[in-house]
Amino acid sequence: MQNTSADRLSLLVLGGTRFVGRAVVEAALAAGHQVTMFNRGLSDPGLFAEAGVETLIGDRTADLSVLEGRRWDAVIDVAGYLPEVVQRSVTTLGDRVGRYVFVSTISVLADLSTVQDEDGEVLELVEGLPPIQLYGANKAACERIVLDAYGERASIVRPGLIVGPYDTTDRFAYWPRRFRRGGRVLLPGDPADPTQFIDVRDLAAWILGCATGQRGGIHLVTGHSMPIGEFFTACQAVAGSDVETVWIGTETLLKAGVAPWMGVPLWNGDPDYAAANRSDISRALAAGLTFRPLAETLADTLAWDTARGGPAPDKEGLSAAEEERLLNAG
Repeated sequence: MQNTSADRLSLLVLGGTRFVGRAVVEAALAAGHQVTMFNRGLSDPGLFAEAGVETLIGDRTADLSVLEGRRWDAVIDVAGYLPEVVQRSVTTLGDRVGRYVFVSTISVLADLSTVQDEDGEVLELVEGLPPIQLYGANKAACERIVLDAYGERASIVRPGLIVGPYDTTDRFAYWPRRFRRGGRVLLPGDPADPTQFIDVRDLAAWILGCATGQRGGIHLVTGHSMPIGEFFTACQAVAGSDVETVWIGTETLLKAGVAPWMGVPLWNGDPDYAAANRSDISRALAAGLTFRPLAETLADTLAWDTARGGPAPDKEGLSAAEEERLLNAG
């Protein structure tokens, strides 16, 4: 393999300039590894230029010829969503990578109404699946391709909800920003409802450990499950503002036409996914998974969100007008 030094490996990152990939590249550079990125060059193309990161431009859905004839100690695939695309990557790279780290999702699990671990049944890719299951079924098919090709040299990482700086979904940043704004704040569901997520930087550290520490197999990689009421208390502490909190129950939100998962940030509301925020992460914890304090994640996310000027008006997790409607309906 290229770069045989025990403390400096050559890593190929498929993707690398957006959210998870960005955090992985930053972690790898901080650890002194040599990083090559392969992507289309569309998202923040000059991001790591000054750090000496080599970027190979190409479209993995059609042409990976730029990767031919090269060797890396490990490949980290943060952007594989379709089995035919992952198969093309696996076929092209073959034995020219020592380890294949594939970033999957807990959404591959077929039954999230009950608590699951790595041994839970996964979705099958069949016709007629609804979009929420099609995503997981495609990822499950991608997992099988990587495992079949690399066996013990495959690392499958199944995150849950990923949060932190540079997450543009506004599922997480919405809350510290909303608490800082003050006033009447709608809180969804019940204070005891579970929520579960992982800071993207903690996830990146785990992923890098898979690439450099030969940590193989399948792991659910997310944070400790906590009551969502505790999360909101932490948000208020970080935001440091006075608010009036108003809890609106799940049944009321559903009757008001709020869509489960998407209608209010971090709120679930779907009984078919009642245990999605209670994943069993004991295997990853035993293998060294660690987390930074929640207050740090909240503060860093709020600082990033403030620096970017917040989301676009149509990208906010819950608009002020919709929040007011629901508060009045409740």
